Amino acid sequence: MSVHSHKSRKKSVACMILTISDTRASSTDKSGNLMVERLEKEGHRVIKKEIVSDDVKAIQRSVSEGCESPEVDVILTNGGTGISFRDVTIETIRNMLDKEIPGFGELFRMLSYQEDIGSAAMMSRAVAGVIHHTAIFATPGSSGAVKLAMNKLILPELSHVVTEIKKDLTTEEK
Repeated sequence: MSVHSHKSRKKSVACMILTISDTRASSTDKSGNLMVERLEKEGHRVIKKEIVSDDVKAIQRSVSEGCESPEVDVILTNGGTGISFRDVTIETIRNMLDKEIPGFGELFRMLSYQEDIGSAAMMSRAVAGVIHHTAIFATPGSSGAVKLAMNKLILPELSHVVTEIKKDLTTEEK
């Protein structure tokens, strides 16, 4: 069995999408809709999609609801990751994590630098990790950033990440 044999055993996972913004509405949520489109194209299910204000308590509430739902395997967020005072997504989610996946943010910035935005990539903030038994990926809100994160990082490993998280759950239940 090869190291990457998990890629041939992709399983459908249930996802929740949160667009974090004070200005977006359902009709203007290009990045959230892009996430839905990419996930469904790969055979995953979107259980819930919502727009959440860029506010610590609102983000915590929505993320907690997703993590507490037995129907949600993964939460994907977009937006609220910049460096302005109002952008609180990264700090909020990082403080909720049981485990961080530091390679996600590192690789995202490297790919952004190489493929898209050059030295401005140093301001691109992204984080991933695990809260209880739910994976979470937080990306910037631009559609270019979402495409990059989904195509190069999230979709190729989504089933694998969920399998790893859930195998601990199976062991604990025995």
